[in-house]
Amino acid sequence: MIKALCYSLKTKPLPISTIARTISSSSVLNENHRCKLLVVGGGAGGCSVAAKASNKLGEGKVIVLEPADKHYYQPMFTLIGGGIKKLEDSFRAMKTVLPALATWIKDSAIKFEPESNTVYTSNGDKIEYEYLLVAVGLQLNYDKIPGLLEALAIPNGKVCSNYSPKYVNRTFQALQNFKTGNAVFTFPNSPVKCPGAPQKILYIAEHYFRKSNKRNNAQLHYNTALPVLFGVKHYADALWEIIKKRDINVNLRTNLVEVKPDSDEAVFENLDKPDERFTVKYEFLHVTPPMSAPDILKACKSLVNEVGFVDVNKDTLQHQKFSNVFAIGDCSSSPNSKTAASVAAQSQVVYKNLMAVMDGKVPNRVFDGYASCPLVTGYNTCMLAEFDYNLTPLETFPVDQRKERVSMYLMKKDFMPPLYWHLLLNGLWNGPGLMRKLMHLRL
Repeated sequence: MIKALCYSLKTKPLPISTIARTISSSSVLNENHRCKLLVVGGGAGGCSVAAKASNKLGEGKVIVLEPADKHYYQPMFTLIGGGIKKLEDSFRAMKTVLPALATWIKDSAIKFEPESNTVYTSNGDKIEYEYLLVAVGLQLNYDKIPGLLEALAIPNGKVCSNYSPKYVNRTFQALQNFKTGNAVFTFPNSPVKCPGAPQKILYIAEHYFRKSNKRNNAQLHYNTALPVLFGVKHYADALWEIIKKRDINVNLRTNLVEVKPDSDEAVFENLDKPDERFTVKYEFLHVTPPMSAPDILKACKSLVNEVGFVDVNKDTLQHQKFSNVFAIGDCSSSPNSKTAASVAAQSQVVYKNLMAVMDGKVPNRVFDGYASCPLVTGYNTCMLAEFDYNLTPLETFPVDQRKERVSMYLMKKDFMPPLYWHLLLNGLWNGPGLMRKLMHLRL
């Protein structure tokens, strides 16, 4: 007999007819729950591992704790900002992407207690687990930049950001409204998800200005807090050639500290000379917000490292202190680039190592730090960057992936979304590792 709500302590087992539905969910306050595996977060990593684990463990053994009604395919936001895709293309109802055999508690974690194998929710529920997977992603800190939220609240304004579904539609509006002056793009002094995305919209915007006969009136500036254009030199060298060819001004070690919407001005600091600041008048401003691990995660000091990320072994993704805890995706301390492609590669490592620990074995699957960044460089071209922990290229295709290609653009635009929805979230896609071996073996 299937037991309801993952061994709910306050309810008796319900008949199958009561719980035979696509997704089990809980709306009762102040309940106690027990489960074999608790997955906190219903993003790409949480969905993928929950799907694998629930298929293995059976119905009612996995709980997914996730408050959102919608699941967004965030890599599409760049294309939405460029007017290539629509926001409605980027999401599905959360209940349709979570695994059918898992129990969905539509709530958020408010407190982690790994010492007692317990998580508390904002509605007052208590969830006791045998094993825990933390998959809560990153927190967008728009409020850390004075004046930014006010600027983003101005209807049809000049300030935009692709990183949130709340603001992404503003980007193409601002591109259309642009007349003449400075178009400024930022990269913050913090970890970010998809570190290539702040650059992608820069190249798309430059192409848009050319297509709409505005390029001669636009001065493009990319102000990045990083000391390099891109973290992997193999691709950075090729990107510098694009920058030069398109006459884009790049300021390294330059961080946005304030937005003045009343005067359309942005204030930047020189990170190498903290007392040195300068102000830029903008006609268009795309802001990548500072990001961090979620506050509720940072509050559990025994679970995280000194900067608030879940403290895991970078190879096995198992927690350094609590052997029954794993992390996946952006909230993990593993030093890989934070992308959806990394999650795909991590998902099988986490799943196999979780199953090993459940069987009393030592986890031996190793994550190599794989990350992929399809660097969209316009309305029909893309450069596919793939690399590992050592920032060494780890390329799938037997071609020079530093070259801008239409084929890579079509893969990003048309192939990757269905792969995400139908394979990754269902636990059926573990990254291109096998494909890479086959293609290079053939050579």
